Amino acid sequence: MDNFTYFNPTKLIFGKDQVEQLKSEVPIYGQKVLLVYGGGSIKHNGLYDKVISELKAINCEIYELSGVEPNPRLSTAKRGIEICKNEEIDFLLAVGGGSVIDCTKLIAAGAKYEGDPWDIVTRKHIPSAALPFGTVLTLAATGSEMNAGSVITNWETNEKFSWGSPFVFPKFSILDPVHTFTVPKDQTIYGIVDMMSHVFEQYFHHTTNTPLQDRLCESVLKTVIETAPRLLEDLKSYELRETILYCGTIALNGSLQVGARGDWASHNIEHAVSAVYDIPHAGGLAILFPNWMKHTLGENISRFKQLAVNVFNVKEEGKEDREVALEGIERLRSFWNSIDAPNSLNDYNIGDEKLELIADKAMTNGEFGNFKKLNKEDVLAILHASL
Repeated sequence: MDNFTYFNPTKLIFGKDQVEQLKSEVPIYGQKVLLVYGGGSIKHNGLYDKVISELKAINCEIYELSGVEPNPRLSTAKRGIEICKNEEIDFLLAVGGGSVIDCTKLIAAGAKYEGDPWDIVTRKHIPSAALPFGTVLTLAATGSEMNAGSVITNWETNEKFSWGSPFVFPKFSILDPVHTFTVPKDQTIYGIVDMMSHVFEQYFHHTTNTPLQDRLCESVLKTVIETAPRLLEDLKSYELRETILYCGTIALNGSLQVGARGDWASHNIEHAVSAVYDIPHAGGLAILFPNWMKHTLGENISRFKQLAVNVFNVKEEGKEDREVALEGIERLRSFWNSIDAPNSLNDYNIGDEKLELIADKAMTNGEFGNFKKLNKEDVLAILHASL
């Protein structure tokens, strides 16, 4: 394996009724709090009232930024940054899913920067500080509650990029499975696809001697595959929500990627697709990932074979390695189909009209991918296979 340094300072607070911990955690950082949330579901399910009650109990001065989009936009983050600067906010609290947390991360870093926050996303400015923030998670999906990464869309330029900084690890994250009970079936499906995709991105690498990392990845994938169908039949099961919630966090809190460098090309392509069409991120991943796998199969067939055998229980006897590997990819597609994840761009009424534009967006920073370097021709091939 490669040399590595692992660092994750986020305090994870997991379990039922843990939102009460806000009373002890928030005062560490200050009294003026900006509450960041999305379209209002937390008001319908009662979580908003709980959070407000806890903050008022410790005499917080509360400001609010609502309406964070599923693909969080630069314009929304700018509004939050303006509030932070004008009101001299001490602490941010993100209540929602990964999109809300990603937006909060840019607000936290942008509040300590006098320039355009898009400079942070495009790496023209490297943050040297950020406002502290915590999260109350409502969706098992992105893992943003325990990492320092963020994805932001600039809708004016149709660009969507990931960025990160050690200054934007959440100080704490509260994960109560009960807060995910009201997540609808389609969003639950997207979360399942998203966390599996995060594991795949870290699994596909060329580093040798990573047996523990491989088994950790495989165990997360197998746990999700075993749990997901039952959860989709019983969306209010505490035990099943609990398992999936923790899987989403482990999938991208850095523990799976130590000692090896994952690929991340499929995410880059999907960011380009949803920057142009504003589709759900995980929906795009469900469409693209199996086609990326087929396109890159020749880079390391044994890696795909290992996935097929260890995760999807493909039998090796009497088959060539390529046949085993392809069967594993097909079982992934079949599994995602079985939980009603999308499987073609046509599911979002996307044709071939803007594939060139999407490919150009994906190539903004040149060739990409650590498992296999992709050029524009590769991207177009994967996109055409996804129609």
